[in-house]
Amino acid sequence: MGFFEKYLTVWVLICIVIGVAIGSLFEEKIAVISSWNIAHVNIPVAILVWMMIFPMMVQIDFSSLKKSGRNIKGLSLTVIVNWLIKPFTMAFFAWLFFDNLFNAFITPQQADEYIAGAIILGAAPCTAMVFVWSYLSGGDPNYTLVQVSINDLILLVAFIPIVQFLLGITDFQIPFDVLTTSVIVFVVIPLIAGYLTNKYLIRRKGRKWFNERFLPALKPVSIIAVLTTLLLLFSFQGETILNKPGHILLIAIPLTIQTYFIFFLTWFAGKFWKLPYRICAPASMIGSSNFFELAVAVSIAIFGLNSGAALTTVVGVLIEVPIMLSLVQIAKHWKYE
Repeated sequence: MGFFEKYLTVWVLICIVIGVAIGSLFEEKIAVISSWNIAHVNIPVAILVWMMIFPMMVQIDFSSLKKSGRNIKGLSLTVIVNWLIKPFTMAFFAWLFFDNLFNAFITPQQADEYIAGAIILGAAPCTAMVFVWSYLSGGDPNYTLVQVSINDLILLVAFIPIVQFLLGITDFQIPFDVLTTSVIVFVVIPLIAGYLTNKYLIRRKGRKWFNERFLPALKPVSIIAVLTTLLLLFSFQGETILNKPGHILLIAIPLTIQTYFIFFLTWFAGKFWKLPYRICAPASMIGSSNFFELAVAVSIAIFGLNSGAALTTVVGVLIEVPIMLSLVQIAKHWKYE
């Protein structure tokens, strides 16, 4: 285990503290950086995500994609968990905590908005970031690409009906500019860059050099990008965290429970189905993580920028990276053949 990986928990905590401090001390400058958006996709964050995703994309072997796509068990598990289980367990945990367990600490209106934000978050499974979690946990890059592609196609037709059903609303439109931009920026562009780099380096240096020298050198880059992203996200919301620490904590509790619940459910279901580790790990990660760009955009479009629903999706963004890093460590600790 490398130096960065060995002390990953320490680096995460340091980045959270520094990020909140920067956000509160340099609020105006951070606000400028956070406003550099295209279709709700922040440009600095997008660059960092490219750095995280590229090490996975450069390993994809297009000639073996058909073989990866034939793993019906793995793909079926992804679809079942992401679309038939996850949105409804998120709604349940949100109702349980916000409407019942936390009703002494928040108003009924706040509870309704927090539940709405959680539902939107739960109906938007991860796309881009799963490449990072799959790479760090040693998942199969080809399977991960097929998995994400199928998830994106289902999201186009299933996201609206699920959110409408769980929220009880029928008059909202999915922000397709957000969806399209995110897929192009976080999947298509790094995929093309990875493919071209793979072909060029193997032709010039050979596969042995590529596997033994180049790929190991990329891992620290990916982890540093993850930590920098974490620092940036917490600096964006530094003032909010300091102003509403109690509500941030209340929102984080059911979201955290949901994340671990979905991971363990998928993990043990995958082992029961005898899925290889390199398929079970990314299958567990994609359900646990969320498409937070879409969730934040939808919550703002429906309920407004300063709503409880928008705050809930933002909290989802803040807790996702440290939680997913912990799940990567769990997956690696439980690694099997």
